[in-house]
Amino acid sequence: MSTFSGLNAATTALWAQRRALDVTGQNIANVNTDGYSRQRADLQAIGGSPVPAFYSTSPGIGAGVTADSVIRIRDAFLEGRGHTETANSAKLTVENDAYELVEQAFREPGDTGIQSLLSDMWSGWEDVANNPKDSAARGQVLQRLETLVGGLNFSHASLGAQWDQSRENLQVLVDDVNAAARSVAELNESIQLARQSGLPANDLADKRDVLAMKLAEQIGGTVRPGDDGVVDVVVGGMSLVAGRTATTFAVAGTTDPDATAGDPVRIVTAAGGYTVQAGGTAAGQLNSLNTILPSYRAALNSVAVDLATGLNAAHAAGFDLNGVAGTNLLASSGGPITAASIVVAFSDPSLIAASSVPPVPGDPALDNGNADAIAQLRQSPTGTDANYRRMIVELGVQSAVAQRNLDIQAVITTQVDAARESVAGVNLDEEMTNMLQFQQAYAAAGRLVTAIDETLDVLINRTGIVGR
Repeated sequence: MSTFSGLNAATTALWAQRRALDVTGQNIANVNTDGYSRQRADLQAIGGSPVPAFYSTSPGIGAGVTADSVIRIRDAFLEGRGHTETANSAKLTVENDAYELVEQAFREPGDTGIQSLLSDMWSGWEDVANNPKDSAARGQVLQRLETLVGGLNFSHASLGAQWDQSRENLQVLVDDVNAAARSVAELNESIQLARQSGLPANDLADKRDVLAMKLAEQIGGTVRPGDDGVVDVVVGGMSLVAGRTATTFAVAGTTDPDATAGDPVRIVTAAGGYTVQAGGTAAGQLNSLNTILPSYRAALNSVAVDLATGLNAAHAAGFDLNGVAGTNLLASSGGPITAASIVVAFSDPSLIAASSVPPVPGDPALDNGNADAIAQLRQSPTGTDANYRRMIVELGVQSAVAQRNLDIQAVITTQVDAARESVAGVNLDEEMTNMLQFQQAYAAAGRLVTAIDETLDVLINRTGIVGR
């Protein structure tokens, strides 16, 4: 055994503890850096030679310590859970927001809501029934009907604007996903080259993990590890990133909110047009575009059709001031009647068919029977009011369920994020403890160098032949 082997062991100890201190300082410096994973110097003992030789033997003590590798502290299972729960939370958030915007379009409960406008319109018919010969009463019922029709038009337009905005948001999201996928592929290439060259790539891996979490939130991407530090990103079984190659996604489907049944909005591969089963924010937007918004637009159209059918049929049973049978009160501005196309058919108060009996010669039709019958339509269990209330109750229930599911998912996501942070995050108390530990070890290694130096000084300078 060499006399200087102890000095070599002390030197390696100084270098290793200094490197460990540098890693600790890096952790402390990045305690607030988003996406940073704490690092740890991997200290390993340098063992003695296990192979015997003719003229040399090893005492088995070893030759010091090495800290060549610096590892990132990550838990693959928790990272996978984090991707899944983040995607679920993003999906539920978008769906909950969609229901809130639908509620705003209907403005219920409130003075400007369709239910309030319906009540005002029926009250107007009661005023006509109370005073059928008053032209003011007849005029105000037409004005209230105009206001109701305007409310239907506005709600339908609001749902359409929301649909258009959601589709634009989906296109922006897909473009962002494509850019992030390209960045992940480029980082894969850089990390692979660094690993093959024996260079550290922890910072690059942190950047890639941030992008992978972003892809999980946006489109439900999941990560599969590969060789040389490379990862693949998969979306619904479709490869988005495979090593150094990124796939490009696109948005396909109708641009008409009323045509989603035949040509639903979907995410496809740019090459081949294969449908992608997306998750995350994209899944919530697709559900909003293909299910939530179209269903309430269709329900609102049904309300408009029911209102027009009921009022027109009841109005046709009466007679106006001229003794003529009532004509249609509500019509379409073009095409079939919908909440967007419904309009009041006339503006002349004298055409209101309030009378239930035809006029006698010389007397106008001033009977109030038909106006009263129309006013009573509000009580019909199958009428417009009842159908509209059922729709609003269903909307309220679905919105409440969406909010409850989001609240539950938020708790789960918070717990998973806390577990991830407990593993990968920087804890200042732990780092302070490590710093003191490595500092003491460095000081001890330095004292060992001093002790060996003094020993060698005695051996070299104070031993020899004494006198002759």
